Amino acid sequence: MSEPTQHETTPDSPRTIAWCSWHQGLSGTARLVRIIEQASGPGAALYACASCREVFRLVPVADQP
Repeated sequence: MSEPTQHETTPDSPRTIAWCSWHQGLSGTARLVRIIEQASGPGAALYACASCREVFRLVPVADQP
């Protein structure tokens, strides 16, 4: 049996869960879609789950040109 690669997960591997800023709940499919920069103080990062990305036509930051 082969060992899992980077993209495969095993039952024991940790799962990434983030807060979806659109439906206001935790999601295992959330991806970063907006970065809010501020002149002073910390900025913000907004994440959206797969369902909200589809409904609101949000493009993940990693996929933006």
